Amino acid sequence: MPSLATLLPRRTDWTVAAPRRDLTAGLTVAVVALPLALGFGVSSGLGAAAGLATAVVAGVLAAVFGGSRTQVSGPTGAMTVVIAPIAAAHGPGGVLTVGLLAGALMVLGAFCRVGGLMRLVPAPVVEGFTLGIACVIALQQVPAALGLPPGDGHVLGAAVDAVVGFAAVPQWTEIGLALGVGGLVVLGTLRRPGLPYPLLAVAAATLLAALVPLPVRAIGAMPVGLPAPSLGFLDLAAVPALLPAAAAVAALAALESLLSAQVADGMSVADRHDPDRELFGQGLANLAAPLFGGVPATGAIARTAVNVRAGARSRLAALTHAVVLAAVAFLAAPVVALVPLSVLAGVLLATTVTMVSPRSIAAMARSTRGDGAVLVATAVATVVLDLVLAIGIGLLVAGVLALRAVSRQAGSAPVAIDLPAAADERALLARHVLVYRLDGPLFFAAAHRFMVELPTLADVEIVILRLSRVSTIDASGALALKDMIAELERHGVEVYLSGIRDEHHRPLRSLEVTTRLDGLGRVFTTTPDAIAAALRRLVRRPEEGSPA
Repeated sequence: MPSLATLLPRRTDWTVAAPRRDLTAGLTVAVVALPLALGFGVSSGLGAAAGLATAVVAGVLAAVFGGSRTQVSGPTGAMTVVIAPIAAAHGPGGVLTVGLLAGALMVLGAFCRVGGLMRLVPAPVVEGFTLGIACVIALQQVPAALGLPPGDGHVLGAAVDAVVGFAAVPQWTEIGLALGVGGLVVLGTLRRPGLPYPLLAVAAATLLAALVPLPVRAIGAMPVGLPAPSLGFLDLAAVPALLPAAAAVAALAALESLLSAQVADGMSVADRHDPDRELFGQGLANLAAPLFGGVPATGAIARTAVNVRAGARSRLAALTHAVVLAAVAFLAAPVVALVPLSVLAGVLLATTVTMVSPRSIAAMARSTRGDGAVLVATAVATVVLDLVLAIGIGLLVAGVLALRAVSRQAGSAPVAIDLPAAADERALLARHVLVYRLDGPLFFAAAHRFMVELPTLADVEIVILRLSRVSTIDASGALALKDMIAELERHGVEVYLSGIRDEHHRPLRSLEVTTRLDGLGRVFTTTPDAIAAALRRLVRRPEEGSPA
């Protein structure tokens, strides 16, 4: 378990080689993050102010305490997908309580070194998860894009209900704004990715809606600044009921944050994040954000990528991004209140398009059937079920396919007897002794493969099982070997074992695979020793009789 000192900020964290580049990058990210923070706040069910508060508070704490120099944190679409049902079931107080509990779980996870385990998530699971999230976020925006209030229940059902409601009473202004803003952001980003098209599109659409004026629903009254920190939302009686949701939020926040940090590492040659410190920083961010009315936060892949591309090299950039958003909260709240909800829906719809790489998904699906199956299973589960369960399903499918692939490496084959002996002795050995080599892992997923083909038993009196190439033995494999020995002996065949690795003696002895054979002198260090013993046994046979 790491000490607290290893998780706290260090002096070297604040070595800033190019402060001007970091300040510029922070300003650029803030411009991109503002409409996203507002949109995700609205989608979460707690309002635009909650999204802005999250971006400021979590942005500061994750920048100071996190394990990545270029990570940018705040509200994200993936987290919004989890938060919205909690808000519908338990209200804003439930969401804030869940965020606080999730932060505590993440800090605990950092002390237990859970961060490093997130690197084991297979790439097809990540791609399927991202694709599923994009679909869910898009479905979430359908009611707002059609000018309707958010629906109840699952996002897929709510989107269908919104389409039915729109068909009954069409309102073309808001869907026109949503599609226009979304199209502008997508096309602009593809042609000139350096410009802040989300903010430009939101500003232009808001100005148009205010000047015409257009019959659209806006964000509405926004509090100026950030609320004073408070624990008034916490309902201790509801904590036990909210713990499962908090665990899900903590798992998702950890996964998305560490994946985002990996993306930052891949884009920056010099930066390598510390996963446990990142988990610690995100935990502190989620402990603090609810105190200011914020929703749970994670590292944001899109904003982190913008930060690195803009030239960020230190934590100063992410900190600058949070400070700029704080200035917006204090100075521009009345203007932000005028932003139409359909415009934010358009920005988020554009985000779902840009967060998915069709080329990467197609390449992953074509690589192997197993990778394609994992990707599709994860994506479908994300849309139909929930995000954390989808990750579990993806890992389960990937694990089963991996075990299947490993088990196929297991096999067995007869080995030619090569021992200096007279011609008549070699003929005797060839007729009555069979050496069988077992290869690969002898574990639960592969053990049955060794039982499929037992050696041909015609005239065979001794079978030597060569185990030097067995890479792994578990209890199931040891029992399968024990069954093989029993089956051979039932046919009157003596079994010798050779080449057992040192690390394999323990499971074989524990399950009494080698205990009896060792007592009979049938366990040998090398295969030549076993062959020599078999020859001696056959030579003595006229005196002692054939083996029983």
